[in-house]
Amino acid sequence: MKVILYMAMSVNGMIAKENDDTPWSDEIWKNYYKTAKRFKAIIVGRRTYDLMNSVNEFGKIGNPFVIVLSHQKKDKNQKHTFLQDPNQAIELLNKKKFKEVLLGGGGTVNGLFMKENLIDEIYLDIEPKVFEKGIHLFGDSDFDADLKLLNVKKISKNLIQLHYKVEK
Repeated sequence: MKVILYMAMSVNGMIAKENDDTPWSDEIWKNYYKTAKRFKAIIVGRRTYDLMNSVNEFGKIGNPFVIVLSHQKKDKNQKHTFLQDPNQAIELLNKKKFKEVLLGGGGTVNGLFMKENLIDEIYLDIEPKVFEKGIHLFGDSDFDADLKLLNVKKISKNLIQLHYKVEK
């Protein structure tokens, strides 16, 4: 099972503003939809799930199999899978024979997966913005990791994408 973290990010490492606002350019969103559509499964945290679900974001990316990492219980109206542990998520996806999964945030979930050494690759779309306060790429997680740069791609005049392999 390959876990691929894909995030849009400001130049100072924020994936959203403090109020969960993600004021990314149309180019970033276009690249996100194009990338996310190739995945049949996605893992997100509860706040990201609530935001994506409220605007039918899962429909826009092809209705993948969704796992929500949360300590909160699933509401009876929610049709997606809720788990509490990153390893449970990977175990379930392996059981369902998925070959890869998109890790779609937020910062706390990204940090949990990185701390457990479960991320294989990272794609970062860098937007030339700086947020004074916001959500860090890996939340407040405490870990160290070595990455190997695989590619730098210029998406547009102002946007770049960094592609890393996580050294294990």
